Amino acid sequence: MLNGTALEALNQRPIPFLRSAWPWRSVAYLLAGTALGLVAVALVVVSAATATAAAVAVAAVLVATAPLLGRFERWRLRLVDRVPLPVTPGRGRREAVLGAVTMLALWWIDLVMLAVTIGGPTVLVLSPVVQPTGNAVATTAASVAGVLLLPVAAYTVTAWAGARAGMVRAILAPESSELREVKRSRARLVDAFELERRRIERDLHDGAQQRLVALTMSLGMAKLDLPADAPVARLVGLAHDEAKQALAELRELIRGVHPQVLTDRGLPAAVRDLAGRSPVPVDVDLPLAVRLPASVEVTAYYVVSEALANVAKHSQAGRATVSGRAAGETLLVEIHDDGRGGADPAEGTGLTGLADRLAAVGGRLSLSSPAGGPTRVRVEIPCAW
Repeated sequence: MLNGTALEALNQRPIPFLRSAWPWRSVAYLLAGTALGLVAVALVVVSAATATAAAVAVAAVLVATAPLLGRFERWRLRLVDRVPLPVTPGRGRREAVLGAVTMLALWWIDLVMLAVTIGGPTVLVLSPVVQPTGNAVATTAASVAGVLLLPVAAYTVTAWAGARAGMVRAILAPESSELREVKRSRARLVDAFELERRRIERDLHDGAQQRLVALTMSLGMAKLDLPADAPVARLVGLAHDEAKQALAELRELIRGVHPQVLTDRGLPAAVRDLAGRSPVPVDVDLPLAVRLPASVEVTAYYVVSEALANVAKHSQAGRATVSGRAAGETLLVEIHDDGRGGADPAEGTGLTGLADRLAAVGGRLSLSSPAGGPTRVRVEIPCAW
């Protein structure tokens, strides 16, 4: 399994994790920060011991190089975090702040962590070499303890490097900016999907349906020209009936791909059309004074369509109701039935797909379906986003 971050790598089994490059990458990540900090401290100490002017100059250099250190932090983050960082507004300022924080505080924490987790077990392992004249039993026991602590050190250093990288990511790319980009990407995907759906509907309507209409008419005319008792008349009649059935099914398919009534007359009319075709009687109360954005209408329509399909297939309901209203910048829609209840998204009723479709436009789905009924599906879709 490919891991994107050091923290994710910790979820591996012990042997694969210890054999992977993640502990070594984490050590390299922390050593890079420690080296920068030691260089900065050395410059400050040397300048302070020489002259005031030199100290001021070094301080100015460190301040000027803080943005470069921030960019270096962004670059070395790839050692322990393979997920690309998005480009966000205020990137330079954030990098400068991160560089200053690294120079002032973070590097010595990295140094202490390396000294404790790596240095301690290493000294214990080398006890027989460091103390050749000491107690043989004690030095051997210390060496064995050091070996046993090395796997613990690998986990500890990787965990700290992962946490350190998470902090860096939070500074350079706040979660809100990443969430905004994800939402924009989802919105673009929804729009592209809807355009493709409309293209398919147009091609079916203008192409296959027209040819089927022509075929049906030709078969009907041929049937009229043939004697009723001719053997071929029966075959033509059967072909004519099949063509009419295929045309009816194609029209139903086109209506399912993208209903023309939704485009021409809006959501209330499209929902009433759905209710009229439902095998379960459906009352519709959807007073909307104005047309909503196309993406909102399409999403609401398919949510109602799927919900009514669930009512017909699973609920054993005698009646259902679709109601809704526009409250501020949110469209609220409820689908209620008097069936047996017990709806569970895990049972493949399509509720999970509805929730995903709503999430793509920033909407939300709530379900209440106790055993014995009734079932109520509540949908909230933002109209301005």
